[in-house]
Amino acid sequence: MAAKWIFAYLNYRVPRTRKEIFETLVKGLQRLEYRGYDSAGIAVDGPGKENNGNGKISLFKKQGKVKALEEELYKSGSVDLEAELDTHVGIAHTRWATHGEPSPLNSHPHRSDKNNEFVVIHNGIITNYKELKKYLNSKGYEFESETDTEVIPKLIKYLYDNRENEYVSFSTLVERVIQQLVSISAAGCVRGSPLLIGVRSKYQLSTDQIPIQYNCSDSNSLHSICDRKAVEFYFASDASAIIEHTNKVIYLEDDDIAAVAEGRLSLHRISRSAGEEPVRVIQTLQMELQQIMKGNFKAFMQKEIFEQPESVFNTMRGRICFDTNKAVRLLHCLDSFTYHVVFQTRQILEELTELPVMVELASDFLDRITPVFRDDVCFFISQSGETADTLMALRYCKERGALTVGVTNTVGSSICRETDCGIHINAGPEIGVASTKAYTSQFVSLIMFGLMMSEDRLSLQKRRLEIISGLQRLPELIKEVLSLDDKIKNIADELHHQKSLLVMGRGYNYATCLEGALKIKEITYMHSEGILAGELKHGPLALIDKDMPVIMVIMRDACYTKCQNALQQVVARQGHPIILCSQDDAESAKNAYKSIELPHSVDCLQGILSVIPLQLLSFHLAVLRGYDVDFPRNLAKSVTVE
Repeated sequence: MAAKWIFAYLNYRVPRTRKEIFETLVKGLQRLEYRGYDSAGIAVDGPGKENNGNGKISLFKKQGKVKALEEELYKSGSVDLEAELDTHVGIAHTRWATHGEPSPLNSHPHRSDKNNEFVVIHNGIITNYKELKKYLNSKGYEFESETDTEVIPKLIKYLYDNRENEYVSFSTLVERVIQQLVSISAAGCVRGSPLLIGVRSKYQLSTDQIPIQYNCSDSNSLHSICDRKAVEFYFASDASAIIEHTNKVIYLEDDDIAAVAEGRLSLHRISRSAGEEPVRVIQTLQMELQQIMKGNFKAFMQKEIFEQPESVFNTMRGRICFDTNKAVRLLHCLDSFTYHVVFQTRQILEELTELPVMVELASDFLDRITPVFRDDVCFFISQSGETADTLMALRYCKERGALTVGVTNTVGSSICRETDCGIHINAGPEIGVASTKAYTSQFVSLIMFGLMMSEDRLSLQKRRLEIISGLQRLPELIKEVLSLDDKIKNIADELHHQKSLLVMGRGYNYATCLEGALKIKEITYMHSEGILAGELKHGPLALIDKDMPVIMVIMRDACYTKCQNALQQVVARQGHPIILCSQDDAESAKNAYKSIELPHSVDCLQGILSVIPLQLLSFHLAVLRGYDVDFPRNLAKSVTVE
């Protein structure tokens, strides 16, 4: 799996120095860097060292983070940074490798030839690239990278070299190219991956929607949104790269082609489907720049852990009336979920709805011919709303007539747009690769869904009121847990030299163990394993000795006595358990090597309080081991390809 993320900037009759253009492109990449960060590249108008001054486009590519690319731009001396350009276009890309190892040659942008006649940035995977590459090789086109993306500029060049007339529009070329590609998303066209366009002008926009043209060769299809006056366009994979420039955006849909010429934007499609809206609306983003800034915290992950009292409250805001004890206004158009959070809430959803709940990993779901029927309701849960295998599972279920519900944190995301209905979790932007506040907000969202579905069950009213009361107290209880940060850091001081860590629990706490172990793997690179305490004697007990760190989650719930039995087995093997327990649980604390005593909540909500210490522990372990908390190796925030 992998991801690649793009940003492009076009200024029309808005004078900008080359330095300002570089700064805009680099800052756009830095906003996207949390999604992919093993190499980066930029292409800009104008001759430079990369093309020996022979072409109109200069390429700058560097392995490593965006900072390395930025340093390369300013030390190269190949361009005049003070030169002012009235009209200009530049494209930029940050990569998380799929085809070909991280290297300057494999970095985007990719070019058609040594003169850089056509250059391309691309987000996604082209599944038929081998066949295209073989064909283009046979026609004499030479490749210089190991990537799938390079077939795009080579194919554009081939089609241009073999055009039937002297003039062919760029939009027509793009249309012809994408018809030959399987699974593509690139700057200017979309298939399967997100892309939006930001628009900024000091003049009032002449329209709030752009009509779709169904003939790319129509030279009159260019649409002016500010009557040929000064305008700037920003293309990006994510709104976070655009928001500091403008809040006016257009979300492109699959198979859309966007083109800009002489300050006029046109949107094209090859054909019109039945019921399809022939326009794209200019929307206003509500995100604020300060929401994506790190503030006084050491890392975005740390900031997002400490934002959870507020993010959980925002998830419930306007959706639960604590005066009347009712869940209201929960369903809207929305996105997708993580496996552990569904696993965490399955038990309470089955209890409240009295319906069986099956939990599926989207990647495994697609590897089977899974039976899905018209009376099924399928939830799709993801922080970004762009997870590729989740999107494909969604389309699989829609084709079979199921009702599709999304749970996402990203307004306007692909899952949000394609599901029948859903829930925006309203957790705010999450930059850290290891999800924290999105996890707890997804958790709360599913609990509220269960409450809404059980509203007319008289036999469940006492249980519902207990849960609603627990939700009301939740933000304050989270603050109590966060106050234990220093104690958790002290435990991390003792553990950070270890190579392995077991996290054990059962019942509602088992999913917490899985999620906690995942966080530790993601950012500390320690081996960690979430273990069902009831399976201890079926294998994991062989791992227990005085040198194996064991974290146990033991709460006062229906599984308390069984967890105490597991604790005794660990202690009898000279284990030194670190126990997450309730504040009034003297029995567990007595047998603990170290204990983290948490405030007590309703059993089905306790997982929110018990997962936060594991989030904090993973953060402190990573810092002590000297790792980049927000950008763990080999991982990216959104997995936009299989």
